[in-house]
Amino acid sequence: MPDFHHLAIQVTDLPACERFYREVLGLRVLRRWPAEGGGERSVWLAVGDGFVALERAGAAPGPEVPWRDGRPGLHLLALRIGPDERAAWEERLRKAGVEVVLRSPHTLYVRDPEGNRIGLSHWPEEAP
Repeated sequence: MPDFHHLAIQVTDLPACERFYREVLGLRVLRRWPAEGGGERSVWLAVGDGFVALERAGAAPGPEVPWRDGRPGLHLLALRIGPDERAAWEERLRKAGVEVVLRSPHTLYVRDPEGNRIGLSHWPEEAP
């Protein structure tokens, strides 16, 4: 059964949102991702064994463009899977008729029946 991995939220004011999550909620920064051309694209903040990813709205790098629509709000619910479970999840999704919309080295991306983005992720561990 998958476990909580991370929640991604697209925001218009990344510094203000980061301050809120750090200073008001007390979350610590796990990682910062640079934007092409300078600045930051994303800040990851620890929540238990997972994290909240604050993504700058409109910052859509490379092949993940379909997954970042540029609007603020809920971006992705990611559930943790083991890297050794990836192939079994691919098969389970195929049998259920659920399309894997995007594959990254660490995550399988699907949509729920309402179109919400769901990721099955084993970051930072590589799949066998």
